[in-house]
Amino acid sequence: MAEDLVLGPLLRHVDATSAAVWVETGRAGKVAVRLIEQPDRVWRARTFAVHGHHYALVEVDGLDPGTRTAYQVLVDGEVVWPPAGTDLPASTLTTLPEDGAVRLAFGSCRTSVPHDAVHHLSHGVDALRSYALALADGDPGPLGTPPQLLLLLGDQVYADSTSAAMREFIAARRDLDEEPGPELADYEEYAHLYRLAWSEPALRWLLSWLPSLMIFDDHDVRDDWNTSQQWREEMEATSWWHGRIVAGLGSYWVYQHLGNLSPAARAEDPLWVELRRRQEGAGEAEVDLTDAVDAFAERTDAEPLSYRWSYTHRLGRNRLVVVDSRASRRLDPGDRAMLDERETRWVDEQLVGDVDHLLVGTSLPFLLPRGLHHLESWNEALVNGGWGHRLTGVGERLRQELDLEHWGAFAASFDRVAEMVDEVADGRRGAAPSSVLFLSGDVHHSYVTEVERRTGSRILQLVCSPIRNPLPRAARAIVAGLSHGARPLGTLLARSARVPDPRWDWHGVAGPWFDNNLALLELDGTDLRAAWVGGKVLGGEHDRPRLAVVADLELDVPPVGSEHHDAVARVHPGVVGGMRGRLRRLRERLVARRSLR
Repeated sequence: MAEDLVLGPLLRHVDATSAAVWVETGRAGKVAVRLIEQPDRVWRARTFAVHGHHYALVEVDGLDPGTRTAYQVLVDGEVVWPPAGTDLPASTLTTLPEDGAVRLAFGSCRTSVPHDAVHHLSHGVDALRSYALALADGDPGPLGTPPQLLLLLGDQVYADSTSAAMREFIAARRDLDEEPGPELADYEEYAHLYRLAWSEPALRWLLSWLPSLMIFDDHDVRDDWNTSQQWREEMEATSWWHGRIVAGLGSYWVYQHLGNLSPAARAEDPLWVELRRRQEGAGEAEVDLTDAVDAFAERTDAEPLSYRWSYTHRLGRNRLVVVDSRASRRLDPGDRAMLDERETRWVDEQLVGDVDHLLVGTSLPFLLPRGLHHLESWNEALVNGGWGHRLTGVGERLRQELDLEHWGAFAASFDRVAEMVDEVADGRRGAAPSSVLFLSGDVHHSYVTEVERRTGSRILQLVCSPIRNPLPRAARAIVAGLSHGARPLGTLLARSARVPDPRWDWHGVAGPWFDNNLALLELDGTDLRAAWVGGKVLGGEHDRPRLAVVADLELDVPPVGSEHHDAVARVHPGVVGGMRGRLRRLRERLVARRSLR
């Protein structure tokens, strides 16, 4: 029965010959993935339980590289996916090519609210859903070919800023006037939050068709998660934080992280190993993993060195390194680090050449506008007594109020990673790649930045945020002003606190864009192209937004070893900008307002 499939299927880690299919079911049972055109090819897995919910991850192997193969999901022999009567395309197992062009979509920050006129005014049009609808209609967007991977760079769910539907669910369980109020309290509430985020039909189809990888950011747990030691102490003093962090990390492993892992990495994961051990002795009975998940989450929060959330992924002749910039922080006052010692060593081992392009995914932008970077470094020095110990408390309040906790606020970590990347770009860690690309989100605007170098690999950063959670227009003006005008002030403040200049200098290439958007990236040998797309409502059809191109760029990546010139970002005519773009957006808002009457 279709109701046996509560959530999913999600197509997760794929390589050239294997794919992982994740599901949440309504009851204990055996889940199977079957190829539609070869029904004798079937892969199975038993469900396991966590806090009364049932999950399975089916490992499919023996596939052909670079192919799309239609599949079904069955529970105890009954087809539960695709749903009967759907007009969406078949779900496919999409394997990666061993060579040739690679295309991926990426972005961050997506709130889960209805797709109607009211919420389009307050939250904008969902860029990910708009792209799903376009793909289902056969429109892959400006790159001309669908992506082979979706990389979600944080804030997949908002545990601290809940929707009306989520608050209604919470209120049915407990008093909203008691802590933590409308924020999430336990695993059951996280399970419902994920269901709200991933159940919309078009998005559910997309996640069953396009392989996805993920990494958390703060709102997956709570705003400013691990900003500082003082922040942690304030949270730990509450009556509810322990339950939140255990539920947040435990549910993150189940819903997001498990699917990030390759078959080899899963085989070494301590929770997966424990699940397999219990299943070996359980026969056909479902294993309950609740106690192990809760103990694991509690331990990883208390002892960050005990587990790694970062991971790597091979993309043809390219390499993706996804870095945890939240849970692995060292927060000791005066000795802070974005990455603890173990994580730093791991990143050092992963950042190597001998690839066409090296991609580094990190939820927080590695490169803020230079003035904002200086401002964060100054704040770190201020908290450490750079202007005298009487102002350290002021510095901490500024840090938390202004979210001064990006890579610039961990200056030693920034310079250490920059040094690693320089060595890659200079060919000292294998043959230099054509480019090193940082892919990031978090900041609710999108832009392209380049590190100023004369030879070796080109180093660029591509930021895409938000997918659906736009800044208010007043805040956009402040961000734009700070981005362009904060450098003199930031430099002055940093020097006044004796902060050394960072290892790199960098400048903006394109942006910022503040609309909800999803980034598309194509890597084809030495060629590099990127586009940002969103959704627009035409004729009051709020349920069927059309795909809109926010920006479409061809980035000049010269041959490795040639002298660099300023990056060329050829902005295509589809860009919404200038007076015509503003007039068009105004007309669309007027249409939306008329539909409310």
